[in-house]
Amino acid sequence: MSKNLTVAVDAMSGDKGTGVIVDAVRQVLRARDDVSLLLVGDPEEISRHIGRDALPDGRATIVEANQVVTMDDSVAVALRNKKQSSMRVAIDQVKSGRAGACVSSGNTSALMAVSKFVLKTVPGIDRPAICTTIPALNGHTHMLDLGANVDCSAEHLFQFAAMGSILAQAIDATPEPSVGLLNIGSEDIKGNLQVKEAAVLLAESNLNYIGFVEGNEIFTERADVVVCDGFVGNVSLKTSEGVARMVSHYMKEEFMRSPINKLIGLLAKPVLKSFGNRIDPRRYNGASLLGLKGVVIKSHGSADAIAFANAINIALLEIANDVPNMISHRMNQSLTSIA
Repeated sequence: MSKNLTVAVDAMSGDKGTGVIVDAVRQVLRARDDVSLLLVGDPEEISRHIGRDALPDGRATIVEANQVVTMDDSVAVALRNKKQSSMRVAIDQVKSGRAGACVSSGNTSALMAVSKFVLKTVPGIDRPAICTTIPALNGHTHMLDLGANVDCSAEHLFQFAAMGSILAQAIDATPEPSVGLLNIGSEDIKGNLQVKEAAVLLAESNLNYIGFVEGNEIFTERADVVVCDGFVGNVSLKTSEGVARMVSHYMKEEFMRSPINKLIGLLAKPVLKSFGNRIDPRRYNGASLLGLKGVVIKSHGSADAIAFANAINIALLEIANDVPNMISHRMNQSLTSIA
């Protein structure tokens, strides 16, 4: 069965404007000739940024939307008052089957709410979760939830674990991804009630549950999937981003401290460039809204063209692997089977 390798792009989202998104679209279309993209938003604004360097005929289509969901808009405003927003219209393309996925850099809360309202959740999932890949010692780790659900029950954490495991199977071709539950210690007595109850559910499931994972193990090879509630996940992610910026700042500062250090920095430039490429956040841009009856990818608001193109590529990968249907088909077994 052929896949609908068409992605609806919210062209009015993001901090850096429509031009960056158009550049990302151009990158993807040049790299792949089997893909079509729908640019959703103000036709005049989108056309202005396309300019003379026209996009391939038939593989890039502008879909009109005359409203924009801003970063300050509440969920209620996005749902009730902005039914013609570029975000909503892009998600509608997935609902109608015209597109296989949607990518947006817009308001995360609004994107989750509108996606859930339009697409609904797969059977067995109470709440969709935000999942992304983060760099680890031997590749990357899938981590969820990263902010969609601040307060979670043990059952919700269990569902997140099942979805994360399925995503890792699909994206990484890992037969039995290892799943760890983020906690303040590795001992059974550690953690709050929800985490302890989720650990029992996971231990009795058919998932490859390895036990509790501490914060310093997120970036190791210990677990393929790390599960937590949205409050803890979002704080962990933002903390790691801050540490990365601090380390980069201090390294640059030290290399500029003296002529000798500048020379050492020049000699080390190839190594530093390689290191930078390995942890470049643009390579990991694009978070999956798992649990929906459709593929929706959230790009970072400050994403540049390279980062946004990566988010589109993640959407294409999830379309090709039919991730929503994988979750739907396997969810009942994942949630009810006893090891």
